[in-house]
Amino acid sequence: MANQDYLQILQAIKDIPFPVGRKFLIEYLQGKSTHDAIKRQRLDRAESFGALAYDRDEISPLIDLLLMNSMIEQRPLTQNRFIKVLHITAKGESELREPSLHKRKIFYEEKQTSITGQEQELFIALDPFLHKYNDLQKKAIISPANKLLCIAGAGSGKTTVLTKRIEYLVTYQSIDPKKILAITFTRKARQEMQKRLPMTDCHIETFNSFCEKLLKRHNDLIYDKPMQVIAYRDKYRILYRALETLGMSMDRVLALYFSDVQRRGKTPEQLQGIFVNDLFFLRDYFKFKRMPLTTDAFHIERGHEQSFNMVLSICNYIEAYMKKKGLRDFADQLLDTIDLFTKHSDTIPKFEHILVDEYQDVNNTQIELLELLAPPNLFCVGDPRQSIFGWRGSNIAHILNFEDKYPDAEVVALTTNYRSEQHIVELMNTSIRTLSLPDLASSFKEEHNIHIKVAASEADEFAYILRQIEDTDLPRNEIFILARTNRKLTDLRDFLNRQKIPHAIKSEELHTTMHISKEQIILATIHAIKGLEAEMVFVIGCTPSNFPCKSSDHPIIDMVKVEEYDKFEEERRLFYVAISRAKRCLHITYVKSHTLFLTDEMRALIAPNKVQKTTSKAAKSISKAILMSDEPPDQSILSKLKAWRAAQSKRRHIPPYMVMQDKTLEHLCKVLPKKKEALQGIYGLGAAKIEKYGDELINLIN
Repeated sequence: MANQDYLQILQAIKDIPFPVGRKFLIEYLQGKSTHDAIKRQRLDRAESFGALAYDRDEISPLIDLLLMNSMIEQRPLTQNRFIKVLHITAKGESELREPSLHKRKIFYEEKQTSITGQEQELFIALDPFLHKYNDLQKKAIISPANKLLCIAGAGSGKTTVLTKRIEYLVTYQSIDPKKILAITFTRKARQEMQKRLPMTDCHIETFNSFCEKLLKRHNDLIYDKPMQVIAYRDKYRILYRALETLGMSMDRVLALYFSDVQRRGKTPEQLQGIFVNDLFFLRDYFKFKRMPLTTDAFHIERGHEQSFNMVLSICNYIEAYMKKKGLRDFADQLLDTIDLFTKHSDTIPKFEHILVDEYQDVNNTQIELLELLAPPNLFCVGDPRQSIFGWRGSNIAHILNFEDKYPDAEVVALTTNYRSEQHIVELMNTSIRTLSLPDLASSFKEEHNIHIKVAASEADEFAYILRQIEDTDLPRNEIFILARTNRKLTDLRDFLNRQKIPHAIKSEELHTTMHISKEQIILATIHAIKGLEAEMVFVIGCTPSNFPCKSSDHPIIDMVKVEEYDKFEEERRLFYVAISRAKRCLHITYVKSHTLFLTDEMRALIAPNKVQKTTSKAAKSISKAILMSDEPPDQSILSKLKAWRAAQSKRRHIPPYMVMQDKTLEHLCKVLPKKKEALQGIYGLGAAKIEKYGDELINLIN
């Protein structure tokens, strides 16, 4: 798809004079006139009608891209709040007047390829310090920019760059290490940084530990009693106390909260773990929204009312108990620190440099905290492609719109992947095109080792996995088997137990440190495996019901219907994270039908010689192959087509790209169709445009 296709969607929403849902919008863009409203209001005469000649699964991600970038929004219908319709926002209106989103890839490429002569001289002068790194890594390490965003693709060495930058600031810029704060999300990431920087006194913290130290130091300024952080085991203790007070049994609560499907394959202990996490997730969700814990805040889905009221009662008890006992958790830490800074500005520590790790995962409250700290120098490193925690409140817009917030910022895109072999990196690039980021390049060019298994049944799928495991000489802990849901892992675990294959399950619900031996294969959900890698990776259950996931192990998410993030596009990124864990060998398996995230283009990369099964798909594939070929278009015909387009643009008072895109004109010049019927395979030409312009195009070309 062309970078400007999303503008056609914005224009279509403007052209349609009534609230429109996703399905109607897609069919309108495809040029389908089956709806009475289209004929009745003569919408088939609008320029945007039939503007995108793509499949539904190609247009839908573009709609998600616009939602993600706040150019359109979903609102409930006044007469039926359960039906959501699309509206263009002020930002979307502005985008139509002056497009900027399609420039993102160009922006990053231009920013990151510019290495000055002065920087080259510095590279040479600092060679003993920098010789291990590529030029873009060196640039990120030594850049003097006050605001710097490092877009670090998978396997590109983001932690190395961040810690090396701190070392550079202390050693070569004489920055007092006590004036440097490096902040990340997990204890593991924090420990890794501390391990790499053993000799400095800089502050290396998680958001939690940073806030907790300040709150302990200034306890009496905002609390009327000593406060402490709640331990994970305390959450269970409080839950049991709540159930006793409210006259509920754990068995009854779990039976009411989880569906039969959600309970399947899980032990009572696992269900309790999920339930405890969900309770505190809901509590934090209300707190971050700064709303009281009441039913008025949400439109609860029908059938969930009793369960939600039960959860709400328990959450209210937890809140009252924690206040009484002087306990706080993650959300309290952040919000109370912000309150401390707001009421007592003299308590705000003054850092000269703040470096933020995993910036794609920050939420709005963490951004508020960083803004109060207001460092003169801010270095943020992250990867929008790996933003997969929107359901927990992280907001990808902060990293995508960094240059809007800081117009003078320097952006360095690290594009060399040092983890995966070339074909896996090519597959990763293809899977995430909608983000319009620069492609990654592999530092390894080895034998093609990506495989798809289309299984007839789950038993067939698991048997295939077993055969591949038995055929490899790799240590077992260099094999990951990743699934979208715990349910799929449970089924696989039972299978491996019957086969007596040693394995360990890594889950988000586990709060203990796991020791994994070389003899154990690692089973994990994709959320739990982020940041890790293995020689051989299986991504299993890649069906339409799992990617995007149609169900959840966390009922509260279905009840509350968290809408602050774009679930569809996040699910695509989750698929990207899964395949990017593989270093040398990748297996993608599914039963019968595959996820739409596994596109024809990706399947062609995996099996380039595979013959398409249907004529229409073969024709479409050939058309795409011609479009992507290096053969230059016929320049004389291209000039004629551009002149024709300019005349149409002037006559209809619309931008040239809305008549026809450059990519469409170039495709026409490569294919040189002889008849109007042959226009159906041309990029960007839908039925409406073929009907409107077809005869003119054929005459011009021939």
